[in-house]
Amino acid sequence: MRYNGLLLFFPKEIKMFIGTFVMVLSIGFYTGLLFVSQTSSNQIDGIEENYLGNEENEAAEIMKFKKSPREMLTIIHTHILSMSFIFFLLGGLVWIADMPKKWKLFLTIEPFISVIFTFGGIYFLWLGMTSMKYVVIISGILMTATFVVSTLLVLFQLLKKPVLHD
Repeated sequence: MRYNGLLLFFPKEIKMFIGTFVMVLSIGFYTGLLFVSQTSSNQIDGIEENYLGNEENEAAEIMKFKKSPREMLTIIHTHILSMSFIFFLLGGLVWIADMPKKWKLFLTIEPFISVIFTFGGIYFLWLGMTSMKYVVIISGILMTATFVVSTLLVLFQLLKKPVLHD
């Protein structure tokens, strides 16, 4: 079955449907990143503070308390499930785009690995392994980068006209 480049040959209406989905998905994803920047102050120690609290810091502008076990399970559970669906759906679109298989493999597998490292890292950070904040940052950056590249790839291919070969 030939699937490489299939996205290029979809009817205009289906391309509009997919494009709208990818744009709305992106709005949701980037809104989540804005939330992260609000809760972690865009600083590496802000990640630690968000999950472990800052009660000992008397100069803190906003008092934060360590997340409860129930809060942590809710955060990890909902994020792993939702991010899995996001990257599964986006990955399906990447696989029918016109691009080398090795790049597709990276763009569709890496985000799942990053989801595990990001939210596993958050859990271990919460348990007291504070060095995990670096794993969370690196995996979060990789996850975001693959999302950006994948969405741009799909959107550009939706606008591209197919080239028919003899």
